[in-house]
Amino acid sequence: MASPENGAGPRISDLPVGMRVSVPVFLTSVLLIFLFIVFTLTAGKDAEGIFSDLKTLMAKDTGWFFILTANLLLLFSLFLLFSPFGRLRLGGVDAKPEFSTWGWLAMLFSAGMGIGLVFWAVAEPLYHYGAPPLDQLAEPGKHSRAEQAMGVTFLHWGLHPWAIYAVLGLGLAYASFNRGLPLSVRSLFQPMLGDRIYGFWGHVIDILAVLATLFGVATSLGLGVSQVGAGLDKVFGTGQSLELKLALIAGITAIATISVVTGVKKGIRFLSELNMILAGCLLLAVLFFGPTLFLLNGYIENIGYYIQHFPRLATWTETYTGTSWQDSWTVFYYAWWISWSPFVGMFIARISKGRTVREFILAVLIVPTLIGFAWLNVFGGSALFTELFGAGGLTEALKGGAQNALFALLENMPLAFWTSLLATIVVITFFVTSSDSGSLVIDMIAAGGDPNPPVAQRVFWATTEGIVAATLLIGGGLTALQTASVTTGLPFALVLILSCFGLYRWLAKDAESLPR
Repeated sequence: MASPENGAGPRISDLPVGMRVSVPVFLTSVLLIFLFIVFTLTAGKDAEGIFSDLKTLMAKDTGWFFILTANLLLLFSLFLLFSPFGRLRLGGVDAKPEFSTWGWLAMLFSAGMGIGLVFWAVAEPLYHYGAPPLDQLAEPGKHSRAEQAMGVTFLHWGLHPWAIYAVLGLGLAYASFNRGLPLSVRSLFQPMLGDRIYGFWGHVIDILAVLATLFGVATSLGLGVSQVGAGLDKVFGTGQSLELKLALIAGITAIATISVVTGVKKGIRFLSELNMILAGCLLLAVLFFGPTLFLLNGYIENIGYYIQHFPRLATWTETYTGTSWQDSWTVFYYAWWISWSPFVGMFIARISKGRTVREFILAVLIVPTLIGFAWLNVFGGSALFTELFGAGGLTEALKGGAQNALFALLENMPLAFWTSLLATIVVITFFVTSSDSGSLVIDMIAAGGDPNPPVAQRVFWATTEGIVAATLLIGGGLTALQTASVTTGLPFALVLILSCFGLYRWLAKDAESLPR
């Protein structure tokens, strides 16, 4: 891999098993992951209690910091969108996009949301409808509760997560394509640390990025396999045993490994476009089989509620209520997005050469948000319509786990068998694209920023993701998954905030050469 012009660069070593890695980053990350797996499996039944206590402690004491971080990154991304920096182009003035706009958007959306959006689109609005988190915004009556439920859900899946991805992704792309630095998180600190990014502190930053990415993706895989199990149970009556979930992780991880071996231009792009098409078919089926007019009206009204109450929703920290609702919702989500950010940010940076800064921010921040809102509106809105005006009963499905909510909704619609089968396939394809994209990104970080690391490393990290996801399910299910995201997201939140300073320095310097 080429080093920067000044001759400095990451020290890459060849291992005897066909790998080329940054040894301090690779070995330290693998050791920490191994210790986590051993601890979780040996703790047995006590693991779930340990994870629960740790999650509660972390969320209670640091929730304000996660909320502040998400808001700061959103403000910074909006500043970049409207600033003169928007005219700068990733790769220089003559750079051309490597992928079509459709392929580009499909890959970034599939990587950025994927399984989580499918998993929570029905369940989350139902949870908030049953127990409105902000009583002062929900006037008496079930209709007001439904409106707030969609608004809070939009908060969690709207501008904030995509702002987190946009800031880190833009910084990584600019470092690589405009500054000739390795495609690695440590490169964002070059304006502040200089060549010291190739030493101890650079290793620490990349190790945090590896761990955050691994556990963030593993959280999504754990949720995804639970929903695949629920879908198979609904369609084929297989049950939802832990053994089935572990077998599914093994099988789907094998598919993801094949995809990641073929690379971005073949396997990953093909699967990303395929799952966008399948997800679109499922979306249209629910839109037309469900309360179509209600959903079309709701899309406009729900966005209006989100915008109208945005300042209140985005800055609420339960200061005066003394409650802990956000620990399991907003704080978990923001920590999850932050832990995903090295993965999504690096992946979209890898595929975004040739785009302007303004085009990048618009595409990453606005387009996926509107698409996500459409998905939430159709599935969450259909569920709330069933509770408000239909037969109801969907909240009962939640008692068996959030993974059952989607299939309980589809059961009330025509062609329930086929739509449930399609939904299961959609979850699987999102599962695969999250796993293969995540594996490629972790591999690039551990390889010192090499955009095309050896095949053996891709196989290793795809397999490791599956093992960690399985370990988390064995060690405490959803609680363990949430704990992994919050714990690894916390230190990386600080990395994100500090990286903004380096990106700003680069953009400000290069903007001086732009024509007035």
